[in-house]
Amino acid sequence: MPNYRRFYLPGGTFFLTIVTYNRTPLFSDPENVSRLRNAVATIKSEQPFEIVAAVVLSDHIHFLWTLPLDDTDYSKRIGRIKTLFTRSLRGQGVLPKNVSLSRRKRNESDVWNRRFWEHTILDEDDFEQHLNYIHYNPVKHNLVSCPHLWSYSSFHSWVKQGVFAVDWCCTCNGRQPKIPNFDAIAHSIGE
Repeated sequence: MPNYRRFYLPGGTFFLTIVTYNRTPLFSDPENVSRLRNAVATIKSEQPFEIVAAVVLSDHIHFLWTLPLDDTDYSKRIGRIKTLFTRSLRGQGVLPKNVSLSRRKRNESDVWNRRFWEHTILDEDDFEQHLNYIHYNPVKHNLVSCPHLWSYSSFHSWVKQGVFAVDWCCTCNGRQPKIPNFDAIAHSIGE
């Protein structure tokens, strides 16, 4: 097993990737997206943090979070989000029936991958590349042709702030946009 250590920076901004177990498309169901939003809202009220950007795809989520200045604990927040979301599925006929022995020993269900991916944002360029990646992700996965067409994304709030034009990376009306190159951050995405 690799000796992976997470980097905890008080008040840092972090790019996070959380994936469902076996890439189960749980978030293809809008009710599950609502359950996820409720879990995140609960955690934000318990342990405040800022969601800078987010995208929810059918089988994974990307976030940019900024923690309070004296706080480093994104791991606990993610664990609680996973727990609350999983609990919200009970009685909904969504939870898998055959949980593996390994997962039963750890009192886990087959909803989430055990781990998550994290990358500490290093500077403004790193931030911009990860922000662009989040908003381009539904297009990358062929879910929509343009970022503005995906409703489970913070893209629209960034358009309102004037950071993105509504037609950023848009192919509507025959446009051929310049697509950002994400090669420089490929190691930090976790997909």
